[in-house]
Amino acid sequence: MSDCVFCGIVNGEIPSDIVYEDEKILCFRDLQPQAPVHVLIIPKKHCKSLDDIDESDEDKALFGHLIAKVRAIAELLGLDNGYRLVANCGEDGYQTVGHLHFHLLGKRKMLWPPG
Repeated sequence: MSDCVFCGIVNGEIPSDIVYEDEKILCFRDLQPQAPVHVLIIPKKHCKSLDDIDESDEDKALFGHLIAKVRAIAELLGLDNGYRLVANCGEDGYQTVGHLHFHLLGKRKMLWPPG
């Protein structure tokens, strides 16, 4: 998608501090971190939000892979005492970029309720 900032990162058109990458997902540091460790994990395939995921085998494989990689990414970042994984969905959920992404935050005590 030509006007999507995250697709621009995936395509190498926009620089980012990449932490992890494979054929299906990309993980990079957030530009406005809310914790000592704050990265975004995105599917390389453009998907607007969680509401766009369907029951297709392709989506099941993609998002199963993404979730399965969270632990390895957390370990890579030294998040051995816990972390928070968040996906904002839609305007009221405070989704600010129209490409599905998960925030992985850690290296500080997380508060509840979050917001």
